[in-house]
Amino acid sequence: MRTTNYTELRNNLKTVLDGVIENSEALIVQRPGNTSVVVVSLDEYNAIKETEYIIDIIPISVFVVQNNRIFPQKLHWNTRKYNKTNYSF
Repeated sequence: MRTTNYTELRNNLKTVLDGVIENSEALIVQRPGNTSVVVVSLDEYNAIKETEYIIDIIPISVFVVQNNRIFPQKLHWNTRKYNKTNYSF
């Protein structure tokens, strides 16, 4: 994983961002006196969010299969707000 500082990023923004996309590699931007940040491509970000979603729904899916629960196809819920320790529906 490549690292850079704020000044280098600002001075070479296009080149640095193109490198993030072309290399499919995250970039850590170190900021003096502040928390560092990570820059990733939109494709990489979407893949991370999809993986989080899949991990979030595993307990729900296991419960559904184990209890023969069938939900309407149009049912959508926010898994982030779902209490994973309470599987009552």
